[in-house]
Amino acid sequence: MRKSAHVAEYTILALLLWRALRSVPVLRTKMSIVFGAVLLACVVFAVSDEFHQTFVKSRTPSVRDVLLDVTGALLGLLIGASFARRHPEKFRAATHNQVVDAQL
Repeated sequence: MRKSAHVAEYTILALLLWRALRSVPVLRTKMSIVFGAVLLACVVFAVSDEFHQTFVKSRTPSVRDVLLDVTGALLGLLIGASFARRHPEKFRAATHNQVVDAQL
């Protein structure tokens, strides 16, 4: 149960980061950069969390937990990619409207 929480947390984190970055006008057409940035952010956060655990007496750091976190982030990115692929009109329309609103 605890290990599945790692996957679920990082799935949600990756989805939220992906959603936030996909609307950046400069990155709109470069989804591979968005995916890379989200994955890098999740990896850095996972490693920093495990590093933090070295200072807590009741917790121990684990490379396995980092791997579970990265797996969750990849799962979140796959979910985001499948959503964008199935609903490209919503993805493009939302991004376009945000850019138009920002220019006004």
